[in-house]
Order: sequence, then C-alpha cells, then structure tokens
Amino acid sequence: MTTQRIGFLIWPSTKALTLALAEEVLRVAQKVHPEVVYDLAFLQAEAPNEGDWRLPGEPWNGRLDNCQKLFLLADEPPLAVGAALGAALKQLVRSGCVVGGLSAGVYPLAQLGLLDGYRAAVHWRWQDDFAERFPKVIATSHLFDWDRDRLTACGGMSVVDLLLAVLARDHGAELAGAVSEELVVERIREGGERQRIPLQNRLGSSHPKLTQAVLLMEANIEEPLTTDEIAQHVCVSRRQLERIFKQYLNRVPSQYYLELRLNKARQMLMQTSKSIIQIGLSCGFSSGPHFSSAYRNFFGATPREDRNQRRSSSPFELSSVPAERG
Repeated sequence: MTTQRIGFLIWPSTKALTLALAEEVLRVAQKVHPEVVYDLAFLQAEAPNEGDWRLPGEPWNGRLDNCQKLFLLADEPPLAVGAALGAALKQLVRSGCVVGGLSAGVYPLAQLGLLDGYRAAVHWRWQDDFAERFPKVIATSHLFDWDRDRLTACGGMSVVDLLLAVLARDHGAELAGAVSEELVVERIREGGERQRIPLQNRLGSSHPKLTQAVLLMEANIEEPLTTDEIAQHVCVSRRQLERIFKQYLNRVPSQYYLELRLNKARQMLMQTSKSIIQIGLSCGFSSGPHFSSAYRNFFGATPREDRNQRRSSSPFELSSVPAERG
C-alpha cells in the first residue's frame, strides 16, 4: 500500500464548491477502495481578506515538498504570484511533481511560464483574456486537459471529470467507475468534450431552423449576415424565420443578432486590452460612433464608461486592461 501525497494550493477567490469537488472524489476513492491511500495537504497561497470565506488549509510557509501532485485552485484570476512562491513552484516542477490548475488556477501556472507549450483548458469566460496574455500557452475550450505532467480543468463540474481521469490513470477505470457511481455522476466525460451546453438547451428550444440560424450568427460576428442571407442559408423565408424567432425568443432575428454581438463586445472590453474601436469593428460595427451608440442603448453606458467602471471595481480588470489614450 503506497501513500500518495496530493497538495491543494488555494487562492482566496476559490469557491468552497471547487475545493469540495476535488477533495470529495479523492475521499470517495479511498472509501470504495481501501488500497488507495492519499495524504491530502491544504495550503493557502495568500492570506484571505477580512470577511472572506475561510477555506481549509495552513498559510504557505515557504516550502512545497513531498507532493506527487499539486493543484492550484482559484475562481478569479490572481493578480500575480509572489517571487518566493513562484520560485518554490518552479523548484517543485523541476523535482518531478505533476502540477495542475483548477478553474482560474491556470493563471498562476501561466504567469510563471509553467504552461508554455502545453495545452490548458481555460473557462470560456476567460478565453479572450488568457489567449492575449499568454500566447505561448495552447489554450483550449476543453473540459480538461492532461498534457504530459500538466493537468488543467476549466472549472465547475469539470473538476470531477479531471479527478476521475486521474483515478483511472493511476488505479484503473474500474475504480473511476465505482467513484462516479458513488457520486451519482451519470457518465464520465472525456476531457475534449465542449464546455458550453448544447445550443438548443441554451435557447430552450430544439427547433432545427432556430438552432441553425443562431449557429450562423455566432460564426459571423465580425461580418454580420443580413436576415435575408440567414433565411436563405437555413432554407426558410424571411417571414418564417422572423416568426420562429418571435415564437421562441420573443425577438426578431436582427435584434437577437445585435444583442449577441454586443454581449461579445462587452466580454472583449472586460477581458482584453484591445481598443474600443478594434472591438467594435471585430463585432461587426462599421464605426466607433455606431458601436458606442448601440452599446449605450443596450447597456445604459458607453463602452468607455463601462470599461472604466469595471476597472475601478475590479483589481484584476485594472491590471489586465491598460488605460486607453484619447
């Protein structure tokens, strides 16, 4: 019987659920198979702020030793990794430890260069920001990635999927199946499966023409199609397409398309350093004033006002989106 030491390095933003999911998979594995023994260690990467939820773990004491695997956990991208902690993590990797990032735990690994040249599963909310900040990392929209000695999961229930894959690799598929059964997990998902739920589930409808039309819109953000072009592509008349959208989404196609492009623009505003004009053009707006007017009508603030307000309320946005001139 061999004991494997697995560490969890936890940032203050970590939700209790993220840690609980990872821990529970390993606890259940020991319960259903007594030959599997884990020594779990919990360390706090930073001191929590006053009033924050208190997660388990001792403050990091300057050492990271004797772990066969170490998972970094965060649910909002940490601003930076301290020099001493960064050095300790790099030394741990050199010693042969397998390291992983759960949810926004991919950010500290990327900041230290420990994901350069590796695939990393990044939550769809952070895809634009992460790709811009860490071009040497192969960011994917997978549920999780296991690339050599790097493990990453995009967050949420994908943490369970990754840990079940770890159990299967280390102890066999039978144990992973037994744990998933104990946790009432319907099926063990593969890492390469998509993060976002199927489009028809998001829309609340399985109407095939509606699904086809929305997929076309999502694929043509920078150069929007006209309603007539969309109707032609999905083989219905314009009036029929408008009736379908009105029935299922209570909007005409052009309104839904505009909201789709504006929401994409807002995501880029908050997550990238691209200029407002660049973002407007990449979301299908012909000019800065056109973009600003449409944005203000929908969100109640101009793109610049919205970005500035988010900067002042979030230190992460402030650090990741440089101030614009003019």
